[in-house]
Amino acid sequence: MSSMSLRPQLRLLLYVLLASGAAASTAAAADDAREWLARMNDALTARNYDGVFFHVHGGRVETMRIIHRVQGGNVMERLVSLDGSGREFVRTGTELVCYLPDKRTVLVERRPENTTLLGNLPRFDETTEDYYELKHVERARLMGRDTRVIAVLPKDDFRYGYRLWIDEATTMPLKTQLCDARGKVIEQIQFANLTLPREIADAEFEPQVDTAGFKWLRQDTRNPRLAQSGSSVVWRAMRLPPGFRMTLRSAQSMPGAAGPVEHLVFSDGLASVSVFVESAVEGKSPMSGPARVGSSSAFSTTVSGHQVTAVGEVPPETVRVIASSLKADDNSPASGKAPAPGLSLGAPPKR
Repeated sequence: MSSMSLRPQLRLLLYVLLASGAAASTAAAADDAREWLARMNDALTARNYDGVFFHVHGGRVETMRIIHRVQGGNVMERLVSLDGSGREFVRTGTELVCYLPDKRTVLVERRPENTTLLGNLPRFDETTEDYYELKHVERARLMGRDTRVIAVLPKDDFRYGYRLWIDEATTMPLKTQLCDARGKVIEQIQFANLTLPREIADAEFEPQVDTAGFKWLRQDTRNPRLAQSGSSVVWRAMRLPPGFRMTLRSAQSMPGAAGPVEHLVFSDGLASVSVFVESAVEGKSPMSGPARVGSSSAFSTTVSGHQVTAVGEVPPETVRVIASSLKADDNSPASGKAPAPGLSLGAPPKR
């Protein structure tokens, strides 16, 4: 099915969904705060839970329900908007199906199993210590329960930080805030109720959206043309924000693209930015400049006849710097040369 007329807003949403599952790192338990973060991430990926939460962003509040089940080693999740857009997201193993009734579209993509639909909550290790400060702030009561409040503070303006209220009994995050370097809250998630049932029925993962007449768009990472594209161009970031390095390079087929799309991921060990590079389509206006999709920042530009879009849950300046620094290098991937990691903009200021 041809989808060359895919609208920029929908394309950005697809980029954000792909970017949200691109990064994974390991959590360490060197001190008390790290231990709580590690236990929280274990609970999010290994427990059964069913809860309703309020998602607050940009002055808007959306009520959502999350259902997560691990059964026989298989993971299923369903995230439902109970008001507003009516969107639903259902994940079975590595397949994520996104039902978008406001766009009359269904997106199907693949993502790593060790992620959750609640988003990329922080996994802190020694590689991130130069760029974030980790603090066990206090013990506090929330929803009638005892919690540990953990703060992950950025040391510069290229990344966001977190505040998390972790339930002492279940180690589930009852409230999370995404904050900038000055402590301003960018996004907040707070549960209104949360249960941890022993069993969850299959019926709970059935979408309630009527998809009659919807357009279906599928991300294809197994298309043999990707491996045979024969491109001799290697894309590299010439300047990166402090601490960011390239952690992934891949190619994939995407709806609306004229050919394979190169996907680069840059990470500081906690935050990540996905960059998508695709050939410009004649007669189609390229995306340009900054944009926001939820709590994610995006920046698009055109480089050497290619559309370059950087997306990540980072400040707008970070995606602008990374997208603007991307350059095409005529250096065959088959040559065996390792791609340059990119130059850093300098060390972060210490607090």
